[in-house]
Amino acid sequence: MKPYRRRASTLSARRTLRRRGAQPKVVALGGGMGLSASLAALRRITGDLTAVVTVADDGGSSGRLREELGVLPPGDLRKALAALCGDDDWGQTWARVIQHRFQSKGEINGHAVGNLLIVALWEQLGDPVQALDLVGRLLGAQGRVLPMSAVPLELQALVKGHDPERPDEVDTVRGQATVALTPGDVQSVHLVPNDPPAVPEAVEAVLDADWVVLGPGSWFSSVIPHLLVPQLLDALAGTKARKVLSLNLAPQPGETEGFSPQRHLEVLGRHAPKLALDVVLADEAAVPDRESLADAAKRLGAAVELAPVAGPDGSAKHDPELLAAAYDRIFRMHGRIGPWR
Repeated sequence: MKPYRRRASTLSARRTLRRRGAQPKVVALGGGMGLSASLAALRRITGDLTAVVTVADDGGSSGRLREELGVLPPGDLRKALAALCGDDDWGQTWARVIQHRFQSKGEINGHAVGNLLIVALWEQLGDPVQALDLVGRLLGAQGRVLPMSAVPLELQALVKGHDPERPDEVDTVRGQATVALTPGDVQSVHLVPNDPPAVPEAVEAVLDADWVVLGPGSWFSSVIPHLLVPQLLDALAGTKARKVLSLNLAPQPGETEGFSPQRHLEVLGRHAPKLALDVVLADEAAVPDRESLADAAKRLGAAVELAPVAGPDGSAKHDPELLAAAYDRIFRMHGRIGPWR
């Protein structure tokens, strides 16, 4: 087996950036594959990166560990750590290892290696933040991963027409995994408990940031939940950081079926009416009505940036290089020029 070596050019470039102070402090909020896409892009343009991750997942391996052990759901935290792994042999090997899922006929079936590693360190250290920092050091992660709250949360949604036989009635749908795939029209979401404590390090990171990135991702189950943690919302409203909202490439079957880009902004504004944004980033091919999107963004205080950020395969996945280029241009061109320039 060949020895693990980090790419000299990548390390050299990052050391040069650090010496010059030529990098913004960026905090990315979200969960699941949307946050992973953002992190894979952002780590290409800054070495000062923090992910703040939702902790309401109740499905799959995460849900089983949460129910059995009473821990935070580790799955979205694991995905964020994997996205922050470098492109060298060490980083890519560890990214594959922690994402590996066991296949068996027993109880370990479906569990991800990274989930078990994270939970083991939580039990050993008794501190979720310290444990995640240790996993990040093991992986050589190019950034830090934090949970948005230190207590497991339940996501609940008010859904009109959840039962097709009662299209005008509103029902309460419980659980992130269920909300993400719910039929009907999601009216609003809330957390249980409804006043969860934010992780102090997450609040501090938002207040100390140059830029905060929200999205892309499952709108009601990964993006909006951050705005339902009061201390985190206060930090987002009070920070001097510029804020960019990254839109999805397509509506998500279930929770945002049939949503236009501007409707995504409207529901976000209803959940956090006092939150102002600076930039809304969207793929130019995914916006059929640019004027309506610009109007919706303006109501949130934001300008719209259109850029080609979709992958070449035609799927609703962001290309990390194109997304990195879009973020870099936004950081350079919008608002104040930060201390990294």
